[in-house]
Amino acid sequence: MSHADLTMEGHSAGLTSGSPFAIPTKKLAMWLFIIADTMTFAACLVAYLFLRNGTANWPTPFKFSPSIVNVMLMTFILISSSLTMLMGLRNAQAGNKAAAFRWILITAAAGAVFALLHLREWMGMIGEGVTLFHNPWGSGLFGAAFFSVTGLHLLHVTSGVIALLAVGVRYQGGRYNADDIEILGLYWHFVDIVWMFVVPLIYLLNIAR
Repeated sequence: MSHADLTMEGHSAGLTSGSPFAIPTKKLAMWLFIIADTMTFAACLVAYLFLRNGTANWPTPFKFSPSIVNVMLMTFILISSSLTMLMGLRNAQAGNKAAAFRWILITAAAGAVFALLHLREWMGMIGEGVTLFHNPWGSGLFGAAFFSVTGLHLLHVTSGVIALLAVGVRYQGGRYNADDIEILGLYWHFVDIVWMFVVPLIYLLNIAR
């Protein structure tokens, strides 16, 4: 093989290995999942808005206190959990395994508190007579829309808490590294961003006037 061929081969290999568009397989899979899940949530929220705008007797059951206060508390907890997730990632990238594990556990605890507050809110709604097909204030479609959208988000939060615990334990045991924490962080931040759309559309638009 000539010197020119060797030079061309080495140049091609360098371009391939150093491509700025190269994404690790696991991170690419998470991004594809997030894109697909974004479309799922978008479809649910758009369908909800069509139902709300097309229903004359759509109820507005929420009041500034205590239901909206509870939602604001849930929002604060979820936003704070994004910050603790970021702290966990930064410590993992710095090689501080103990601190990273501690921040991951704090994030999981925040997610669990969010889920418990959400379930308490559900119990309060059910106690007032709201079900999937009935509520005491107006259209029965409200219950189906409310529990479907918030339930889908709650499922993602619960799944995230389980993933945080599983990945955290494996990271602590040396089976995962900072890259795995980063990928899990992408999912957790996505869940937080979705909640920023759920709050105004599901809760704030339905505050009693």
